Amino acid sequence: MIELNLEPNPEKKLYFASDFHLGTPNLTQSRARELKIIRWLNAIENDAQAIFLLGDIFDFWYEYRKVIPKGFARFQGKIAALTDSGIPVIFFGGNHDMWMKDYFSEELGVQIFHEPVALAIGQTKLYIGHGDGLGPGDGQYKLLKKLFKNKMARWAFSRLHPNFSLSLGQAWSKKSRINGVGYENKSFGKDEFLFQFCQQVEKTQHFDYYIFGHRHLHLDMPVGTNSRYINLGEWVNHSRYAMLEQDKLTLIDFED
Repeated sequence: MIELNLEPNPEKKLYFASDFHLGTPNLTQSRARELKIIRWLNAIENDAQAIFLLGDIFDFWYEYRKVIPKGFARFQGKIAALTDSGIPVIFFGGNHDMWMKDYFSEELGVQIFHEPVALAIGQTKLYIGHGDGLGPGDGQYKLLKKLFKNKMARWAFSRLHPNFSLSLGQAWSKKSRINGVGYENKSFGKDEFLFQFCQQVEKTQHFDYYIFGHRHLHLDMPVGTNSRYINLGEWVNHSRYAMLEQDKLTLIDFED
């Protein structure tokens, strides 16, 4: 597991958000959400020590060597402005944007991770990731993920013309459960597979907070005596984020 360390700054905070799904379900709604995300970034930049975006930032993203998907220029410009000002922005690849390569790191100055990381800031320890493919069950997706990350499969997909391949990928992504009615209101309790994953990790290594996205659920569950599993939900129907101030993590709904 990758380990990150930050020096505590009592005047600064860490921010976490996930599952913006920019691009869905249509241009009008995606643009309104993009502007809302930028308002959020504007609101937090003055006291942000670092900003973590935990995957599925885009509803579909695939990078060719010299081609990227059209759109999201306002969001990308804001991210570049943040990193240019010295604020670290960390992206995690999710199941909709696992094909990020080096465009965002080279052009926007962000760090990109495709697996969870362990973050220590002072005495506070966090386990952070998108959450896809972790825990028991979900076998069909785990097989698909292996296929999607296979080098030969990616090579073959890259041979397709971008007009076709990106349209194909966007059509597949629109079948995501995020556009279904009522999913965000479901609660799986202790059967939730990421909660079970947290329990297993906690048996061998302690973390104060486990922070994930992916599930499109708003969850705050005790894993142990001094540990919490946080799921950030998504920004298509809601706009929740987490803020870590010193050792206290707070969940906040932006403009809701």
